[in-house]
Order: sequence, then structure tokens, then C-alpha cells
Amino acid sequence: MVRRARRGYLVPVHRFSRRDPATRLNDMSQRVCISLDAMGGDHGPSTVVPGAALARERHPGTTFLMFGDEAVIAPLVAKEPRLKDCVEIRHTTVAVAMDDKPSQAVRQGRGKSSMWQAIQAVRDGQADACVSAGNTGALMAMSKICLKTMSGIERPAIACLWPTVRGESIVLDVGATIGTDAEHLVEMAVMGSAMARIVFDLDRPTVGLLNVGTEEMKGNEAVKEAARILREMESPGLSYHGFVEGTDLGRGTVDVVVTEGFTGNIALKTAEGTAKQIGSYLRAAMTRTLAAKIGALFARQAFRALRDKMNPSRANGGVFLGLEGIVIKSHGSENAQGFAAAIDLAHDMARHDMIRTIRERLDQTAALAPA
Repeated sequence: MVRRARRGYLVPVHRFSRRDPATRLNDMSQRVCISLDAMGGDHGPSTVVPGAALARERHPGTTFLMFGDEAVIAPLVAKEPRLKDCVEIRHTTVAVAMDDKPSQAVRQGRGKSSMWQAIQAVRDGQADACVSAGNTGALMAMSKICLKTMSGIERPAIACLWPTVRGESIVLDVGATIGTDAEHLVEMAVMGSAMARIVFDLDRPTVGLLNVGTEEMKGNEAVKEAARILREMESPGLSYHGFVEGTDLGRGTVDVVVTEGFTGNIALKTAEGTAKQIGSYLRAAMTRTLAAKIGALFARQAFRALRDKMNPSRANGGVFLGLEGIVIKSHGSENAQGFAAAIDLAHDMARHDMIRTIRERLDQTAALAPA
């Protein structure tokens, strides 16, 4: 098993357990249990169950708690030999709809819905991480209520893996909150660097603040003040690069890009739409004439590699950072391959004790922050 390549090469994985929060155990036999909101997303169990089976192939020691309608889930699990003896179904018929308002979802589903119970399993120590493809607002609201935010964290953020020409970067926030201040941007820089340490195996990830230009005088007051704090912090856990622009997202200029949720979500949706647009252009160009079709046959391996690189399912999974527990949000429309990628991410976060890593980075930041 290998960790994602940051610069296009493979990095050996050294996994750890988060079962005992006081210590990291270098124990390859330690199993990870992941709770799944089986009713979440556009496709529910028909995507969650085969996605879990794909992830189980890559992580043979993983077990699952699936929350949802047992009458629907059980037959699907029975068809998957890869899931034999590793799934426990927790029955509930209450599910959060994709168009439910967060307040409505919490009020009607607290303690009862498949989403709430999947999160609660993490809180109660029955699972190491939770994955849901359900309503993002409801998932964040329930996670904040059920798990609580970490001490010293103003607001949680959603971080995602962003494909670049150099491998992958981490971008946050991509939709948890609208608007921010300097302190929250610094918090996100610290949390994002902690995630980069786990995913990319980097001791001192580079961090950039997304801005309208790279010059120090550009940007709003929150961004400029956050830049000042990060420059003066001299943290051993991150290397502040400076401001980055939208064009740097695809270049992979830094390991971690920090922005507020409104801008981050627009950037994410724009990138996804652009990838689909380019794909449609290529398909049209390759089938327009006989010569184009013949040329496409000779270039099919290159086009296949490009398709795989641009496939958003490879980087599926938004990590909720700043909570006292691991929660991963899968795209609601994802297929089984994409949902499996979200489980892969949850597995990495759990085995490497992400919560402890973030706490350590926050403690370092508090000690080094300028007066």
C-alpha cells in the first residue's frame, strides 16, 4: 500500500492507529472501523455498499458500520463477497434528504437518522471515522453538535485534495463557511498543514494564501493580516510561501492553499466544470472526422491517462477539519469508485491519528504566535 504521491512518485506508508488517543501505535494489525451513512447521497446504498467493497480490497483489515434501512442494505452486502464478515448493519429508516435545511435535518433526525448515528458512532468510540455522501450543510451541523469543535478552533473547514501538474495539493475551505477573519485563515493554515503531513508525508508543507495577486499590498485586510501572522510565526510545522493566485491552484505551487469558503467553493465548482468541458471538447474533436478517429486510436493510452488524471472521483472526499472526530464528505452524485476514494481518505486520516496531529500543530501555533 502506498500513500498518494505529492510530486508524482510513490511514498511508502507507515500507518498508525488512533484507538488510544494518548499514544500512536505503530501496529499494522490494528484495524480501522469506518461508519457509513448508507442512505446519504443521490444513490444511497447502491453506491455505498459497492464503494465499501472496493475500499475493502485496498484495506483488508477495515470493518464497517452501515447505518440505514437494513431491508435495502442487507441484500446488497450479501452480493459482495469482499464484505463478508466485516459489515455490521445498524437499522434506521430515517434519512436526511439532500434538500433538507440543516436546522430541519438536525431537528427531525437528531439521534434517529442514518447520518446522525454514523457521526455518533465516532463520538462514542465505536468507529474511527465517518463517511457520508449526504447533505453537506446537515452533515456539518450534526458533526459540530455531536463531535464538537476542537479547543482553539473558531470554525471547522472543509479541505479537499486538488489535482495539479505536480501531483496533488490540499485546498481549504471549500464551502464550510462564508466570510472569514485573519485568525480563522491562520487556523486553516495550521490544520491544512497537519493534513498534508499525513497525506503527503511532509514534515513542513508549504502554505499559500489565495489572493488576487502575489504582491504584499494586495488583498483585503483579513488576508493581509493572516499573511503577517504566518510570516512572523516561524512554525516548525509549516513553511509560509506567501500569496498565491487562482492560476497556482492547478500548478501545485504550494502543498496547501488557504482561502475562505465562498471563494473556495466557487473555485472548486469552476475546476470541476472546466474538467468536464475539456472532456467534452476532446470527445467531439476525436470523433469529428475519420482521420481524427484514427488518430485517437493511436493516442488512446495518452487520452486514457488524461481522463484518469482529470477524473474527480480520484480525489473525492472533503475532510471536515477542526472537529473532535474524523468526518469525510463524499460528493452526493459520486459512483462506487468515488465513494471508495472517500473511504480511502478516511482510512488514512484514522490510521495516522489526524486529530492528534492537528492538536499538536495547534499547540505549537499557540506557543509561537506573535503577540
